Amino acid sequence: MSEDKICVGAISGSYGVRGELRIKSFCAVAEDIEKYSPLTSEDGTTLFHLALIRPIKNGFVARIAEVATKEEADALKGVQLFAERAQLPSLPDDEYYHTDLIGLTVMDTGGTVLGQVKNVLDHGAGDLLDIQRPNSSETVLLPFTLAAVPTVDLATGRIIADPPEGLF
Repeated sequence: MSEDKICVGAISGSYGVRGELRIKSFCAVAEDIEKYSPLTSEDGTTLFHLALIRPIKNGFVARIAEVATKEEADALKGVQLFAERAQLPSLPDDEYYHTDLIGLTVMDTGGTVLGQVKNVLDHGAGDLLDIQRPNSSETVLLPFTLAAVPTVDLATGRIIADPPEGLF
């Protein structure tokens, strides 16, 4: 995936029989996903001209100009929607796009390497960093809070962590 693209949502299936779709928005202001249209597929080869119709539980009903039937909508289930980074708002110093955190090296306050960020998970109560331990397939979930992660340095590709006792 290009670093110039950010995942802003996903198609979670069809809605009705007229080619409408269920859309999940990953934007801080959920409705903003429509502002970034046209969106693209991960590889950038497919454009999606998105128009939100109404909110529903866990997302929106939307129309995509390129989709006319329920079958076409069903075929897009699971497709992630990407916007160009340049279209998105600048973030304050203490906020990050999840894609920018993946792959960063995590070190404790003493300089010991704890692992590498494999994924960023959001289950509603706050973000968790899924950290893969060095030379292992084991992962550890670290709360992405100021107390547990006091420093994120994108320029050097490092995160300094102060994990809760016994986590690592």
